[in-house]
Amino acid sequence: MNIILGRMLIGFLDADCFYVSCERARLPHLMGQPVGVLSNQGACVIAKSYELKARGISTGMPIWKARPLCPEAVFVKRDFAWYEILSRRMADEVRQVSPAVEYYSIDELFFDASWLSRTFEAPLSEAAMRLRERIHSRVGVPVSVGVSRSRTLAKLAAKSVKPFGCRVLLDPEETKSFLHDCPVEEIAGIGWRSADKLHARQIRTVGNFAATDRHVICKLLTKKGEALWWELHGEPVLPLDTIRPPHKMVGRGGSLSGPTRDIERLRAWLVRNVERLVEALDRHGVVCETFSLSLRLESGHYIGDGTTLPEATAQFPRLLAAARDIFNRVYRSGDTVTHMHLNTERLSFRHAVQQSLLDRPSAQDIETARLKRLINKRVGRFAVRSGATLPLHDIYADPTNGHDICDIYGKLCF
Repeated sequence: MNIILGRMLIGFLDADCFYVSCERARLPHLMGQPVGVLSNQGACVIAKSYELKARGISTGMPIWKARPLCPEAVFVKRDFAWYEILSRRMADEVRQVSPAVEYYSIDELFFDASWLSRTFEAPLSEAAMRLRERIHSRVGVPVSVGVSRSRTLAKLAAKSVKPFGCRVLLDPEETKSFLHDCPVEEIAGIGWRSADKLHARQIRTVGNFAATDRHVICKLLTKKGEALWWELHGEPVLPLDTIRPPHKMVGRGGSLSGPTRDIERLRAWLVRNVERLVEALDRHGVVCETFSLSLRLESGHYIGDGTTLPEATAQFPRLLAAARDIFNRVYRSGDTVTHMHLNTERLSFRHAVQQSLLDRPSAQDIETARLKRLINKRVGRFAVRSGATLPLHDIYADPTNGHDICDIYGKLCF
């Protein structure tokens, strides 16, 4: 559900070093220590504490490069199941003080901040600090809070005071001064391609962006850029989405836990990702009409292809057949693969699709899928899985592979 903003005040809450903070919430002895959170295979750093960042360690850095830079650092494997618990607790706390909350990402929330002062019986700046302190006290995670007249300004305000800060940005002159030297890349929604277009026109700061004629911005970045222009002028045109809009695409995949050219292992990964994809399609209650497969090689190149399915489906046998067909066409024996991604598009809700009378799934396939869902729901996510995934025994034995960021439903971003 979209909330029309009008003169509503928009708040933005951004958890500080969220994955590290979650680990510290359950392991207090990590407070003050340099801490890094590792990817599922423990090969690279996906999150870092400020102490670790100060030692020159960056996100994505391989563990064998990070360790020498900070020998005393504590590295832990990711645990998205735990991170989701604290993420939803943060959202619940904000819902107690706001009538409208957007679950933007695992560590970010937009909310209607109009009621903050009334809830905490304090001026707005103090009320924002009290919200920050309440979440820190009750959830155990430090957050930064920004409040302004649009979501774009609120997010910029929060980002400017990290870590554990608060900023209320309402005064037009203060806002103009704040935006003056802020790099244009800080605007949410401005990626490197958009930044390159803006830089070519000498638009390098948020202040430059806001001062540029609206029609020029629209010509450079289309309506999306124009919406950001209005937002930077305190006109809220991007609504709060309190319920996630229907997906336009559902995909699954990621790292293969290390480069591999083992054909049996690659085929096992294909089956695993199709099973996860079907699980997601079931969760959303949709069927797909198109399917694509992409493989990233160790060289950095991508190979892959897509296909239009004979009819809209979410059936495991049919999607696996499409995946295997594409894999057999694009993969060359001996290629070393590091990542695999499966995507489905042209999605429709199942109740709105007319199924074929001539090419229906067999009763056995339907019953097998039903029993598989039932058992896995009761016993464990991967209690029943295809025998073709047996070469991945190390993956299924590692609990960090049981829950991923994409398995956290309801958030708008990723």
